Amino acid sequence: MFYVKKLIFSQLLCVYGRKHIDHFCVVSFMNSQVGQYLDDHPFVALALLVFIAVSAIPVAFFLIFVISTTIVACMGVVVIEGVIISVGGIALLCVLCGLGVLSLAVSGVLSICYIALSTLINYWHTPNSLVKKQEANGNSLLQSSPSVLDPSNKNTKSE
Repeated sequence: MFYVKKLIFSQLLCVYGRKHIDHFCVVSFMNSQVGQYLDDHPFVALALLVFIAVSAIPVAFFLIFVISTTIVACMGVVVIEGVIISVGGIALLCVLCGLGVLSLAVSGVLSICYIALSTLINYWHTPNSLVKKQEANGNSLLQSSPSVLDPSNKNTKSE
């Protein structure tokens, strides 16, 4: 049990690259079961060494491809997201400007309609209310109106 813990600890030290114990890493690997098997079978050890050496270049290219694709994809997503947000912002600005112009137009039309209707209502209902008030007082607006409004009427008092 103690040997297994010592072997695991030595393997961890070797993995994390302590340079002053490189020789210790080789010794601990050769003392392990895998190291003893490879020591007993040199053809398998040579085949494993050649396989690792030959496969290092394709694995390195694949890792470079994965990393570069990831970086380009992230940059592309950022660029595409920026373009989409910019286009959306411009579209929102156009819609809001259109709504502003539309609201000004509707407000102007409603204001003109209000002024026109209130003027018409005041024009139509004011004489009736004055007529009713004058009739209540005993005077008729219709009798006094022609003399006041007609400039051809010569019935003015002279002094």
